[in-house]
Amino acid sequence: MVVFSVPLVGMLLAASVSPAVDFAVYRGFSFGGSVEASAKIAGAKMANVRTLHERPARIEEFDWESGAYSQVDAVKFGSVRDGLLRFYNGQLFQIVVTYDRQRTEGMTAADMIESISATYGAASKPTAEIPLKSIYGEVARVLARWEDANYSYDLVRTGDQTSFALILRSKQLDALATAAIDAAENLDIKEAPSRADALQRKLDEETRLALEKARAANKSSFRP
Repeated sequence: MVVFSVPLVGMLLAASVSPAVDFAVYRGFSFGGSVEASAKIAGAKMANVRTLHERPARIEEFDWESGAYSQVDAVKFGSVRDGLLRFYNGQLFQIVVTYDRQRTEGMTAADMIESISATYGAASKPTAEIPLKSIYGEVARVLARWEDANYSYDLVRTGDQTSFALILRSKQLDALATAAIDAAENLDIKEAPSRADALQRKLDEETRLALEKARAANKSSFRP
């Protein structure tokens, strides 16, 4: 029969009831949360929300910067410089956090992984690349990943390699958003010729009306 000491039993019980990492919430932002609720937390104006696509799903995003916060919020948001929040049909599906270069200066990837692991547990190091917040289709190599069945946090270098970024995703919503964005871009390509024709017809009509107006005015006032 195995006999455990009282301290060891206490340690085992403590480990069994220790809270699991909550990947669903990051610095007050909840995945699946609304645009309005997220903007309120970020201190952002709804007027700054950008709509990227409206079909087959609505894709929106907005930026937030740590400089917009009070001193209390500066402590709350720590080493974060700025971020990008993205929404699928009004639900938060991705957060891209960029760390302040001065607050990470001299830190190696190993230092960053060690620090983040203190909060989110052991990281994996997959051989993978992930899109960055760029209009140029830029991707970055994943340095480390923290995840559970529903959420994924990926550490990468920023595009200019001067600091680090953390890309956080709801796996389910991100998959839906990615499929919707691909479909929207395909629709844009497919419909580009017809939209160009419609625009040209509109311009031609505006030109015709302007000439008609000028003709009427000039004809009545013309004197040889």
